[in-house]
Amino acid sequence: MRCRHCGSELELPLLDLGSAPPSNAYLTEQSLHAPEKWFPLRVLVCEQCWLAQTEDFSQAHELFDADYAYFSGFSSSWLEHSECYVDDMVARLGLNETSHVVEVAANDGYLLQYVQAYGIPCTGVEPTASTAAAARAKGIAIVQDFFGVRLADELVTQGKQADLTAANNVLAHVPDINDFVAGFARLLKPQGVATFEFPHLLRLIAENQFDTIYHEHFSYLSLTAVERIFAANGLSVFDVEEHPTHGGSLRLFAQRSDSGCQPRAASVDALLVRETKAGLREHGGYAGFQDRTNRVKDDFLTFLLQAKRDGKRVAAYGAAAKGNTLMNYAGIRPDLIAYVVDRNPAKQNKYMPGSRIPIVDEFRLQADRPDYLVILPWNLKAEVMEQLAYVQECGGKFVTAVPQLEVS
Repeated sequence: MRCRHCGSELELPLLDLGSAPPSNAYLTEQSLHAPEKWFPLRVLVCEQCWLAQTEDFSQAHELFDADYAYFSGFSSSWLEHSECYVDDMVARLGLNETSHVVEVAANDGYLLQYVQAYGIPCTGVEPTASTAAAARAKGIAIVQDFFGVRLADELVTQGKQADLTAANNVLAHVPDINDFVAGFARLLKPQGVATFEFPHLLRLIAENQFDTIYHEHFSYLSLTAVERIFAANGLSVFDVEEHPTHGGSLRLFAQRSDSGCQPRAASVDALLVRETKAGLREHGGYAGFQDRTNRVKDDFLTFLLQAKRDGKRVAAYGAAAKGNTLMNYAGIRPDLIAYVVDRNPAKQNKYMPGSRIPIVDEFRLQADRPDYLVILPWNLKAEVMEQLAYVQECGGKFVTAVPQLEVS
C-alpha cells in the first residue's frame, strides 16, 4: 500500500486489530440473519510525511450510507463545545450578517444552529441522508454530498465562498485527503479562515486510545503530518489550540497560502517541537503501542469473565464506534455484556456490529439495575456518570477500559 498523501510505500506498522465490521454499521433484526462484512483493521505510518493511516479495504460510500447513525447533537458537552466555538469565531473574525460560514460534515446541525442564531448566513455540507435530514429540520441549508475540489468549485460558482469554514472530526474520515484539503483552499475567500478539529495522534499513542481506530477513520493525525498535507494543497497553518474533546484534540487554524495574511502563532512551532521530542518523526515513537493495546484488551476481558463467574450483571452505555472497536478486538459477545444503552433513537432496537449486542433505551437500565455499567465512550465519562448517578446510588459501579481498566 502507498501513502494516501505522498504516495510513498508504507512499511512501518502502528497497530493491527485483526478484522472488524465498520463501526457504525449497526444491525437490524432482519440483518442479524445475514452475513456481515468484516475488513482487516491495520494502521501503518508513512516514513516520509508521517501520516498514520488504515490499509484501504473499505470505501467511504459503504461507511457513510443512508442509515449512518452517528448524531452529534446527543452529547450535551459536545453541544457546549460547539456553541463556545461559534462565540469565539464570531468575536475573533468579526463575523456578521454579511459573512458566510460553511461547515463540512455538518451532521445534524449541532454547530450551525448556533451560527444561525447569530443571523449569519451559513451552509452545511453533509453526505449522509439521516443526519442531513435532521439538520434541515432545524432550518439549516444542507448540500448533501461528499466534499472535495469538485463541490468546492460548485459552491464558489453559486456565490457561496466562505469567510469561515469549519471541519470538525472529519479530516480523519476522508480517503482522498489531498482532494479534500484542496477544496478548502478553493472555497475560502482570499482572507477567509478554515478551522479543523481532530483527535491528536500524540494523545492516541500516549494514552492507549486504540479504540478510536476504526474503518471510518482513514487517517490518524499529527500536526507534523497535517501541516505538510495543507502546504501541498494550498493552505498554511497559522495557529493551533489543544482541546480535551474526544480524548484530546487539536483545533487548527489555516488560511489560503496565496492570499492569507494572518501571522503564524508561536503555538504552531511549539507543538511541532513537542511532537518531534515524542518521536513522531522516527520509528521509536510508534514502538510498543501494540503491546500496550493488548494489555488493555486482556485486562478488560479478564474483568468481564470474572464478573460472569461471580454471577454479576454487566451492561454498557453508549453505542459508540470506539466501543465497537474494543468489543470486537476483545471478542466480547452478549454473554459478557447483556446490552448497550444509548440515547439516540436511531440506534435503539438495533445491534452492535460484530458483537451483535442489543442496543436499548435508558428505561431498560433503570429497570434492570446491573452490577456494572461499562462506559464505552470513555471521553464522556464525567458527563455520563453525572447523568446516570442513580446507578451508583443503587449499588452499581461504573467501568471504563481505556486507557486502563477503572472501576468506580
